Amino acid sequence: MYTFAIANFEKVYTMKACFMGLGYIGIPTATIAAMNGINVLGVDVNPVIVNKTNAGELHFVEPGLDDKLRQVVATGAFRASLTPEICDAYFIVVPTPFKGNYQPDISFVEAATRAVIPFLKEGDLYVIESTSPIGTTEQMAQLIYRERPELQGKLYIAYCPERVLPGNVIYELINNDRVIGGLDEASTQKAIEFYRHFVKGELHPTNARTAEMCKLTENSSRDVQIAFANELSLICDRAGINVWELIELANKHPRVNILQPGCGVGGHCIAVDPYFITSAYPEEAKLIADARRINNYKSDWCAEKVINAMLSFEIEHKRKPVVAMMGMAFKPDIDDLRESPAKTIISRIMQKGSNSRILVVEPNITEHHVFKLTDYVTAYHEADIVVFLTAHSVFKSLVRDDTKIIFDFCGVFNR
Repeated sequence: MYTFAIANFEKVYTMKACFMGLGYIGIPTATIAAMNGINVLGVDVNPVIVNKTNAGELHFVEPGLDDKLRQVVATGAFRASLTPEICDAYFIVVPTPFKGNYQPDISFVEAATRAVIPFLKEGDLYVIESTSPIGTTEQMAQLIYRERPELQGKLYIAYCPERVLPGNVIYELINNDRVIGGLDEASTQKAIEFYRHFVKGELHPTNARTAEMCKLTENSSRDVQIAFANELSLICDRAGINVWELIELANKHPRVNILQPGCGVGGHCIAVDPYFITSAYPEEAKLIADARRINNYKSDWCAEKVINAMLSFEIEHKRKPVVAMMGMAFKPDIDDLRESPAKTIISRIMQKGSNSRILVVEPNITEHHVFKLTDYVTAYHEADIVVFLTAHSVFKSLVRDDTKIIFDFCGVFNR
């Protein structure tokens, strides 16, 4: 037991927690836990991430997290490693992508679980936070007990999905309600005791399967709502109606709240989680599957609009256009490119317009391993065709130039 001073408060550490995965959720959660009386070990398979974390450096953009990470690392409350060690609680916070034909891939969850199995002891808490198909928590419990049968019934095993918005993670980690589902009531209560260290929101107890489905339901609901907005944008384009004005007016109705359309849906949650339902329940999940198709189609539609404009420009002006692709992140003002529809659109346009000068802009990252990046002001002024794919705040400082062909797929000039 040791003390840790931060923000003029002294914390006494009596618990050690291991976070398996130091990504967009793992590092913020581990940092907040370390600030609230937990001795934290963060584990990642990437040595670059481990080294940067131990240096107190954040490897992605998240407002306000940098200083907090530096503080907890400097005091020794949070350190990173390539391998786990004996702790009191283990949290699985690794990616769960999908593989061929949109089948969920829980191999990272399984690998992280296998890594901690040798260190588990009676009375430990094991929690999956990674978005997972229904039944994953039970499946991992079976794996643990096959490897360590002497621990059968002596561990607390639960599922607790994250509920955060990139760009506002710290506030939401602390203040949002959480759903916590154990394999039994004792596991649920043990997990609740842990999260009460730093969560001010209400902690809602349930069972593991319901908690797993709750996470998938939340993001599938968002996907369906966005699909409605994206479908409206397709209809309005054909009808000659400004979809942004339409939605603003429709939302004046006291019981209507239509979301904003975009160039598709990205991110590691909304663009992925619905497949965890549709792959397991294809006959029942009709609406959810249709929403996924609409949102995927919107990216194709956007790309075709730009490609056709490039061809028309070339015919009219007898030269290839300069095209500025504005934004790669899946949402405004972050550097997260996971499942970003913008990347798909940019790739398609580059393939179709290989001889055109394509300027790729993403102000929240300094370099990309595929695309050469251009400053947003330079790209905007040099372009004949401007394609807004992400509504970054800095883009709103640009003045609309009607001498250019502008595709505002995310409402930079229309909101």
